[in-house]
Amino acid sequence: MDIRRISPDYAVAPQIEPSDFAALASEGFTTVINNRPDDEVPPSHQSAAMRDAAEAAGLTYVENPVVNGAMTMDMVETQGKALAEAEGPVFAWCRSGTRCTIVWALSQAGKQPTDALVKAAADAGYDLAGLRGQIDQLAKG
Repeated sequence: MDIRRISPDYAVAPQIEPSDFAALASEGFTTVINNRPDDEVPPSHQSAAMRDAAEAAGLTYVENPVVNGAMTMDMVETQGKALAEAEGPVFAWCRSGTRCTIVWALSQAGKQPTDALVKAAADAGYDLAGLRGQIDQLAKG
C-alpha cells in the first residue's frame, strides 16, 4: 500500500485491497473515503465490499465516487464534510490518488492558502499547479 501523506490529518493512495483496512486502522486512521466509482473496479473492490471490510476494521467509511473529468461541487463538499466530521486522520483512495488529492485541495480552498495546498500535493507527488485558478476562485466564494 502506497500511503502518501498530504497533511498530518489526510493521506491518499492508489487502489487498496479490502485486507488493507486493518493496517490503516493500526496506522491511526479513523475515517476512510472511497473516491473510486464502482464501474472502475471488480466486485471484490466495489463500495459494498470495501465498506464491509472498513467497518469490520472499526473505520468510518465514506463513499464519494469522483468521476474522472466530471467532478462536481457535491463531490468537493462531500469530501470536505467527511474531513470536518472525522474524529482523527482520514485516508482516501482512487485509481492513483490524484482525484483524492484534487477533491481535497478544492474542499480546503479558503481554509488554507492556495500555495500551501499546491505544495502539500506536490510534496506527495501530485501536481495541482494547473488548479490554482480554481482553488483561488473557490476561496473567494
